[in-house]
Amino acid sequence: MKFTQFLKQKGPIGAIFMGVFYAVAMLGIFLPGYTAIPGNIDKLPIAIINDDAGEYGAKIADQLEESLPFKEIETNVTNKQALKELEKNDLALVVHIPETFSADMQKGEVSSSIDFTMNEAGATTVSSTMNSVVKQINDQLSSQFSQQTAQGVLMDVHVPEEQAAALAKKIDTAYVGNVVAINEMPEGMNNNMLPMFLSMAGYVGAMIGAMQLVGAFKANRNKASRRRLFTYMQLTALLIAVVSSALAAGIAFLVNDPGSNALFNLMGQQIINYMVFFNFTAIFMFLLGDFGMIVNLPILFIQTLANGSVIPREMMHLPYEWASYISPMYYSVQAYFANLYGSISASPFIWSLLAVGAAALIINIVLVAFVHKPVAEEVVETASKAEKAPTSREVTV
Repeated sequence: MKFTQFLKQKGPIGAIFMGVFYAVAMLGIFLPGYTAIPGNIDKLPIAIINDDAGEYGAKIADQLEESLPFKEIETNVTNKQALKELEKNDLALVVHIPETFSADMQKGEVSSSIDFTMNEAGATTVSSTMNSVVKQINDQLSSQFSQQTAQGVLMDVHVPEEQAAALAKKIDTAYVGNVVAINEMPEGMNNNMLPMFLSMAGYVGAMIGAMQLVGAFKANRNKASRRRLFTYMQLTALLIAVVSSALAAGIAFLVNDPGSNALFNLMGQQIINYMVFFNFTAIFMFLLGDFGMIVNLPILFIQTLANGSVIPREMMHLPYEWASYISPMYYSVQAYFANLYGSISASPFIWSLLAVGAAALIINIVLVAFVHKPVAEEVVETASKAEKAPTSREVTV
């Protein structure tokens, strides 16, 4: 056999196609998606609340609005309302200037501070970006107020040595920024990435499971009704979901130790994840057969960016943002953040996940009922077409 003959076979052609397709799809989806960092940071919404009646608060609020690199800044909201929005990750940062800020600065008896509150139970890009922004703000304000305090001190140069030392200390501590992190996440990248890894493990397993079980459905259509085979598919998927979710939860418990209460919530959600992912990916297997797996791969890549674990929805480019609304992985990741680290209910995300799963299940039922005919009907249809087709002798005559 020659090398060219070997290359023309189904196996080598498939390998070449998948190698090229995988490289193009992965790089073509991931690289454009990640250009949102740091390019779209200005799309993150923040709130600046000024409760200070004095002149300092108003000046700082105006200064922050002008200098901060964010287009969406809420100011007509109370601190309490802003913190509630922050818990839901509808805001990335809350800056609160307290009502005694100007008075404290004028008295100079205690260090004055501004509260910077951020939510760690969300996309890693947001928390890291906000930490960097807050550090820059605090450095700038500290320098600004120290300089103002120093100008007041230097107006009187004839002071005793002890008093001068006390004044110098006062200059250094004129302003101290108060950084507050709600829903603080345990240290370690394994904790940040746990919601995405749990979701991705379930998704990839369900995608491969859908390929195998849809194949089994098609292979056994001459042995049982379509309804029965479809039911067997769902029951098998549920069995896989329970076993794989128990193992996934066990590994997460051993490595991350989320706590016994979170362990059962985690396992329950992972079972729901698998069933939703299974039916979602099975759509393309029912529609396109083996080619459905090739379609499922880029859909997986898109959801890897659009799941909100690294890039929040506000920062995503439009195609990824649109995908996040119908992406089961997005709702899975957000539900895990709420369950494992957050202070809000995961129910809205779970219900959205179930809605996507229900829609996928209905589509699969329709495909089984109207697209995949019983084998007997296909045989009759094929035979009928063969009878109608003219023979070579008839054509010649």
